[in-house]
Amino acid sequence: MIVVGAGAAGLVLALSLHEIGVDCRVYEAVPELAPLGVGINLLPHAVRELDQLGLLAALDARAVRTKDASYFNRFGQHIFTELAGESAGYPWPQFSIHRGDMQTVFLDAVLDRLGPDSVVTGHRCVRVEQDSGSVTAHFQDPDGAELPPVRGSILVACDGIHSAVRGQFHPDEGDPVYSGLTSYRAAAPFPPFLSGANTARIGWMDVGKLIVYPIRDDVDGEGRQLVNFVATLKRPHPNSYSWTKEARPQDWFPPFADWHFDWLDVPELLRSADPVLVFPMVDRDPLDRWTFERATLAGDAAHPMTPRGSNGAGQAILDARFLAGRLKRRGVGPAALAEYEATRLPATADVVRMNRTNPPDAILREVYERSGDKPFDDINDVIPASELRAIIDRYREVAGFDVEQLKRRPSFV
Repeated sequence: MIVVGAGAAGLVLALSLHEIGVDCRVYEAVPELAPLGVGINLLPHAVRELDQLGLLAALDARAVRTKDASYFNRFGQHIFTELAGESAGYPWPQFSIHRGDMQTVFLDAVLDRLGPDSVVTGHRCVRVEQDSGSVTAHFQDPDGAELPPVRGSILVACDGIHSAVRGQFHPDEGDPVYSGLTSYRAAAPFPPFLSGANTARIGWMDVGKLIVYPIRDDVDGEGRQLVNFVATLKRPHPNSYSWTKEARPQDWFPPFADWHFDWLDVPELLRSADPVLVFPMVDRDPLDRWTFERATLAGDAAHPMTPRGSNGAGQAILDARFLAGRLKRRGVGPAALAEYEATRLPATADVVRMNRTNPPDAILREVYERSGDKPFDDINDVIPASELRAIIDRYREVAGFDVEQLKRRPSFV
């Protein structure tokens, strides 16, 4: 089997194929894999799959087990707190982790279990060809020179939002869909706040929205954590979709300059981070088809979504595990890919749409609009707790991590 892309989907798929006795090799475009990025959340539905792969201890050594998630207006007033992970009754934790640490855990496991030749870098897949019994991937090196083609039984493209394989299957799709929102992301050492394992969502897009959560514990021997933040603002359409561009403070900092709360000094945290990266929030409209005979899509290549529900990596992991289960039951061929698409395409399409309309931070929107962006005396005079809970519960149900739903669900593999 050929796996294109060494992100979360590709590496978890490789581990899952190894688990069921299917040989594969992962081909990655970059010449060298490096622990890049900032924070990410792994919700219990994804952690369940990673636990089955024996990765819990390695993740625990690098991550923070999330205890709760809280919502505040831009005046620092508490709106709502929901429990998370084991605190919410899940048999599996929720992790907040540096994306680079997550990638390292996955990559180390692949190289250890599948061998040092299992991941090939410097191979950018540019197109695929098929015949009745196989699929051939064509590659270029980082300079654009052609490399020898690779033939396999099936191919899974996990090569991200700009997937060349997706572009070949859907040549008229066009650019990603810009949400009108741009995020500014970074992490910095900072003292613990609230429970010390809290994800705090503050404000709203019209006046500035902020997500803050720790992703490593005790990074300096003095108890400070590595604290990740994502500042989000309404911004015009970007000139590019680069996620490695550094932001200028004047472009994003002013809306947060007076957010001094008794539980967190926001300006102090934001000034502690360097560099801060620009992240245009984009996704793509759900497709009607991922699979073409012996080739299919997974992860961001299949269903890129805005990160407002902390579900992009989680859905990629679920793709990989569900596909491995189909391959185990139906054999390595088109029938397994068809069954995978029939289940995962509509499920992820629902998450893409929900992230656009009513992700968990819709709680902040409702309070912002109903309060007129004014401080409140009692949150129950603005919105009842039952409505807030309904927003959370509906998202969990659509994304596949309602606690009882997840406990009952049979194993994918």
